[in-house]
Amino acid sequence: MESLKWWQRGVIYQIYPRSFQDSNGDGIGDLRGIIQRLDYFSSLGIDATWISPIYPSPMADFGYDVSDYCAIDSIFGDLQDFDRLVASAHERGIKVILDFVPNHTSSEHPWFRESRGSRDNPRRDWYIWRDGETTKAPPNNWLSRFGGSAWEWDEGTKQYYYHSFLKEQPDLNWRNPQVQQAMFNVLRFWLDRGVDGFRVDVLWLLIKDDQFRDNPVNPDFVPGEPSHHRLLPLYTANRPEVHAIVAQMRRVVDAYPDRVLIGEIYLPIEQMVAYYGDNSNGANLPFNFQLLQTVWNAETIARLIEEYEAALPPGAWPNWVLGNHDTKRLASRIGEAQARVAAMLLLTLRGTPTIYYGEEIGLRDVVITPHQVQDPAEKNEPGLGLGRDPERSPMQWNRSSLAGFTSGAPWLPLGEDHATRNVAMLREHPASILHLYSKLIELRRATPALVEGQIGRVRATKSVLKYERFEMDSRIVIVLNLGHEPTEGIGVAGKVLLSTFLDRYGEIISDHESLRANEGIIVDTRP
Repeated sequence: MESLKWWQRGVIYQIYPRSFQDSNGDGIGDLRGIIQRLDYFSSLGIDATWISPIYPSPMADFGYDVSDYCAIDSIFGDLQDFDRLVASAHERGIKVILDFVPNHTSSEHPWFRESRGSRDNPRRDWYIWRDGETTKAPPNNWLSRFGGSAWEWDEGTKQYYYHSFLKEQPDLNWRNPQVQQAMFNVLRFWLDRGVDGFRVDVLWLLIKDDQFRDNPVNPDFVPGEPSHHRLLPLYTANRPEVHAIVAQMRRVVDAYPDRVLIGEIYLPIEQMVAYYGDNSNGANLPFNFQLLQTVWNAETIARLIEEYEAALPPGAWPNWVLGNHDTKRLASRIGEAQARVAAMLLLTLRGTPTIYYGEEIGLRDVVITPHQVQDPAEKNEPGLGLGRDPERSPMQWNRSSLAGFTSGAPWLPLGEDHATRNVAMLREHPASILHLYSKLIELRRATPALVEGQIGRVRATKSVLKYERFEMDSRIVIVLNLGHEPTEGIGVAGKVLLSTFLDRYGEIISDHESLRANEGIIVDTRP
């Protein structure tokens, strides 16, 4: 395993910083809070933490509207706190990955203020400006992913500007070489401070059609879906020119030793894997979100694994994700019992796993009442269930009334189960999901076949998903019951290394072995 990079060997843990740990009682998580919890990462076995945006921001989209790329928002701390976080993490062997938001800035960013100052401002072309026929006739039919037109009229200069998301998030013009160099210098700023890599937000949206053609109508649109689904984003997403931008980003990152470039890419498998490039000019890890979007049954997941593995370019390193800040929590999607099975799936598939904070304690979506809604996605299109607040609730650390997250009023409500579902309590129960995650990570680290090994035939029989991981003379078989009923005759003989119920360790099983409902096992098949 020594030949692998840290981002191939390791486990990544995503933090939504507003919700992880508050150190000053304002109800919002911060950098000092993360520092306080670094030993928790070590106890869990985490190798790297990816931190969602912490830059100065008006918080129209909670940090994804950046007003200064080279500073820290005061609600999270300052650059000295950040430097201390990096140093403290590195002392523990933990890497730090930053969220990089290059597609758009805040409308309060100095660049945009200059750009909208006049049509002949030197930074006018840093953003996407177009004439419209009238103030009520935008340049084309492009839609915002947060509802409505993606074009906003600017009365001062009598033109429209483009925004893929909120009107407070104008898109940068990545066709402008000055924009490219300014953003690459942002990467260098953080790399010089010791950051180990970046997760690049909405990487596939960076380039838009230079002819500004209308997007075609989506014939499969179903009422009740997000309104931007009415059109196919042919001219606003996944444009061929974006790959040249990714290659340039990769060159910037590769100029620093042992760094990683991760891309957020919500695309079908065959399009997503193109972002690897030839493994020297693409993202190291184009995020694989297929498990977030698939039906949870053995046959579908088996087919997905095989399709993904077959589509990977030669030498490309796979990765898997089960949850993030934009998706309903795992335990809410598939149930608490299957969330344990999913943990075994994530941590035994070939490639780098990413864990969303709280998955290891089985956090569920928190109920958000209308007056508690924070997310603009829900505010702009209420009633469609687009709000992401439920999966962004504060981490639950202990039994106290505020779950050890804060001493003030939390910015989002805690889960109703925070007195019983928290790190402190689950540590006391040897069979808890928290211990399952810890044991899975420990076993993964100690078993070369689970890290650098190949993946063998993937099979689905009724509710049972089975696949092999092998390396030299080691052959490990993972058998997962994705159903709620017991199953017999799993066809594997050997020694059980781990069960999702955290029992059966060392048990010798035969081909006729049964699995309990919602059980997964890892079996060493060597004689």
